[in-house]
Amino acid sequence: MSLFSSRTGKRPRIVPSLDDADLARVLKQLNKRGGSVKQAEVTLVATLLEETGSDWDRRGHRVSVLADATAESGSDLASSWLAKYPGSPDALVFHSRVGLARGLRDRHLEEAGQLVAQCHRAAELNPADPLPWVTLLGMARIEQYAQSEVNAIWREATGRDRWHREAYLQMLAHLSPEEGGSSAAVLDFIDVVRARIPANAPCAAIEVTAAVRQYQGLVAQGGVRAMTAGQLWKGGQIAASLEQAASLWAKPGFFQHAAAQADLNVLAYALCAAGRAADAYPVFQALQGMVTPWPWNDDGPAVQRFEQHQAKAERGRQGGVGGA
Repeated sequence: MSLFSSRTGKRPRIVPSLDDADLARVLKQLNKRGGSVKQAEVTLVATLLEETGSDWDRRGHRVSVLADATAESGSDLASSWLAKYPGSPDALVFHSRVGLARGLRDRHLEEAGQLVAQCHRAAELNPADPLPWVTLLGMARIEQYAQSEVNAIWREATGRDRWHREAYLQMLAHLSPEEGGSSAAVLDFIDVVRARIPANAPCAAIEVTAAVRQYQGLVAQGGVRAMTAGQLWKGGQIAASLEQAASLWAKPGFFQHAAAQADLNVLAYALCAAGRAADAYPVFQALQGMVTPWPWNDDGPAVQRFEQHQAKAERGRQGGVGGA
């Protein structure tokens, strides 16, 4: 018997494509084919990105998901595409993004100079595209660029797409204590961008995302810090931001960006961590069982943790209380 009533939607599952049906179709066909890469696979990915055009938000989502899948599978799709079309900006940026995915996984960037050069070449061939610069932001994290260099890349990326979601996430990660930054640097960044970002922009979840990262960091430390981590959500700017997100994000049509479902996962997690399970119920409804690995996988299997919190949200709604 399912844990959930029909009111809470489909059974939880991880869907890398989120609600992008065309991307899901391409991923399914790539997974089905397997084996050595053929021209058909290259054509599938090339056509999908070509059809995306100058929708930089969706282009970034599609390249990121496809690159992560390629890196995880060990496929030579990216190198095959680039070998056949060395002058294609899409092939160049995809190859560099796959290299970045592997670098973030391994904490080491293979052939860093070549990947950086490919990003710059892609930027020359398609000057309006922010993705080469966003990819360079990720590489700067691994290579530990000086802050002045990172800031220059950041200006190039956001100058082309001011609210590019991945650009903000890459900068947030770069500034984090885990990567040589500091909590103060993260807070300064959030303070600077908070008032400028439209409420429904693709990067609108950056403040709640930063708070979740901080909360998980406190819990991971154990002891008194872990026991008092929940206080992070009580009062102040974080509480106000969470309240605004809870009142707006799950409304139909409020978010239009490609990774909206990923941001709703972050909001559902934050509300549950804040002891507001009942308030998370509409967010779980909007998600319809669509799970992202992070932030749920911080303390166990993502789908299992999602299910547990969704069930708690259902009980909290029925009881009319937030629930811890």
